[in-house]
Amino acid sequence: MPELAYRRVLLKLSGEALMGDEDYGIDPKMIGRLAREVIEAQQAGAEVALVIGGGNIFRGAGLAASGMERVTGDHMGMLATVINALAMQDALEKLGGKARVMSALKINDVCEDYIRRRAIRHLEKGRLVIFAAGTGNPFFTTDSGAALRAIEIGADLLLKATKVDGVYDKDPKKHADAVRYDTLTYDEVIQRNLQVMDTAAFALCRDSGLPLRIFDMGQPGVLLRVLQGEDIGTLVSGRS
Repeated sequence: MPELAYRRVLLKLSGEALMGDEDYGIDPKMIGRLAREVIEAQQAGAEVALVIGGGNIFRGAGLAASGMERVTGDHMGMLATVINALAMQDALEKLGGKARVMSALKINDVCEDYIRRRAIRHLEKGRLVIFAAGTGNPFFTTDSGAALRAIEIGADLLLKATKVDGVYDKDPKKHADAVRYDTLTYDEVIQRNLQVMDTAAFALCRDSGLPLRIFDMGQPGVLLRVLQGEDIGTLVSGRS
């Protein structure tokens, strides 16, 4: 098996990724497949942390747009990420993995509080760590939470799993002439307003020198191939 190019990574999944063919909630087949990808990567020697959004259940900004007070909506969205994290923990442990959910909100009866040094120790001990509840603050997305946690644990790479095979200059589903970028700098992403993650997340990665790879998680085995250094999707870093 090829050597890993990255040893410690954080994988950001959207809540919608868990829905599979369902209209809402969690598709057991889909979360099982994603869990197998993570286990495969860990068995190859990677230390893997995850952040999962909550859009399959609640999205704070969407609730606020419907008239709900923004802070309340964001707190509901954070709790949705805890639900998804617990579901992923269950799926990973069914496959023999050892997983810990660490929440930025205090919910001691169902998961651990987030403590940076403890999270790093879990990874060093061969446990999979799922960070829930974003940053614990309203007005910040789970993309920003993923970037923050990746920096805090000293990740070699931040992975953003999407339904498209990288970053395009325009929506490839609407424009047949859309061009995919193989590489971008963080400044280029921000200047061109390529909205694959929020600007705060990109700025955090840029300022910390953390590379980001955006790729399509729909292909079986793709996570391990990315960790082995294959040029899949779009790499965003400080240099083009």
